[in-house]
Amino acid sequence: MFDLIVSGGIAVMPASTQPADIGVSGGRIAAIGAPGSLAAIGAARIVDAAGQIVIPGGIDPHIHAGMPIVGGPSNEELFSAGPDQVSRAALHGGTTTLLDFALCPPDVPLQQSIEARQREFAGNCYTDYGFHLMLRGTQTPALLDALPEAVQAGHPTVKIFTTDIRPLNQGRMVKFGDIWEVLKILAKEGGLAAIHAEDNDIVMHMYEKLIREDRTGFENMAEVHNTLSEDLSFNRVIRLAENVEGAALYMVHVSAATGAAAIAASRARDFPIYGETLHQYLLYNSEDYKKPGGQMFHTYPSLKFADDQKALWAATNHGAIQAIATDEVCCPLKVKLQGSRIDDTTGGNSGVEPRLSLMYTHLVSKRGYSLADFVGLVSSNAAKIMGLYPKKGALAVGSDADIVLLDPKKARVLRKEELHETDYTPWEGHEVSAWPSMTILRGKVMVDNGNFLAAPDDGQFLPRKIPADIRTRPAV
Repeated sequence: MFDLIVSGGIAVMPASTQPADIGVSGGRIAAIGAPGSLAAIGAARIVDAAGQIVIPGGIDPHIHAGMPIVGGPSNEELFSAGPDQVSRAALHGGTTTLLDFALCPPDVPLQQSIEARQREFAGNCYTDYGFHLMLRGTQTPALLDALPEAVQAGHPTVKIFTTDIRPLNQGRMVKFGDIWEVLKILAKEGGLAAIHAEDNDIVMHMYEKLIREDRTGFENMAEVHNTLSEDLSFNRVIRLAENVEGAALYMVHVSAATGAAAIAASRARDFPIYGETLHQYLLYNSEDYKKPGGQMFHTYPSLKFADDQKALWAATNHGAIQAIATDEVCCPLKVKLQGSRIDDTTGGNSGVEPRLSLMYTHLVSKRGYSLADFVGLVSSNAAKIMGLYPKKGALAVGSDADIVLLDPKKARVLRKEELHETDYTPWEGHEVSAWPSMTILRGKVMVDNGNFLAAPDDGQFLPRKIPADIRTRPAV
């Protein structure tokens, strides 16, 4: 007898998409059969999924819960919403796994930084979760010496900035010599570098230039965080990594055609590099800064231009982009709008809840992508790249029973009052052609037709190990 049977939906499985019954026992998928074939075995609960699309739980590989926010005229330090608030919204939207960041200052022992972040999430996150290690500033020998042990303990992805992003963020950028050393360690230990790549010289030059010209309004942001910066920085990082035997790259929040082109060229040379973009870049561009409250559409690097959007969409079709994330920074509208200049506008956005439905709408309903390709971009590709597959990101026997029922009968117009993140949404008024009717995490029904049934200690930490094939060639 099963704990749960999901019966009769169109199941998007690794090798096929077809009607199927899915039997769950002990938190894992125990059997998959033809519609109606598992009912005779029996279950504590049978869920009728007829007319719905059954997919593995969404995976957002890039969020920032409880992150310091420095911005606005006062430069007051605030914090984005914590893992409880963000993960609750994620489950409502069909996302069951979140990858956040553990900030690792160079003057703090690495293990101490990791443990501090784990305490913030333990018993306080409704979804399963893992951490990228986030390095900043000049790296110390002690931190570099501790990095191999951290990778082996289940933190194999390391985020690195090639820019300070804004003049007030001094100390964020990691020097190229230190990036080189980190790449060598990750290559040896089986890790993956996640790079926020912008050319710091170009970015800071443009801040100085626009401030000197009194063009400080945030609507000029695309001139500062520009396409040339992405071109130069991506190619420089890629050239460095390609000269480190065993290195592999994951380029976060690709925002421009130049970044996508750099990734594509490196993949053509058979280098193991992967691209992530955001639904923000796919659905908004620099013209949206001119709208009332246009700061709400902003994230770093900035929104780019219509031609960049076209290139990013093309790159999601088996090209340079493998994952669509959010760069989630959930905060109240007053915080999001507190800055109005190129050097004080709050980055990040609240987008983890509608991501899956928005991407179904724009990938499948509007562009004709297959259900398998949609699932790849919002779940399974990230699972493969980040060392979670097939535990996560797959409807397969033995996988965690992270299951989402996506219901085309629940098409809706997005309204902030109906979402669960904060008091605004940059997706206000967007139409989605489906919405999750049920979200299941490891066999437990977490959301059932809008009813939230999860407990704050349901989420589990996910130690990860990057597979060899991901690190040796562009395997996704």
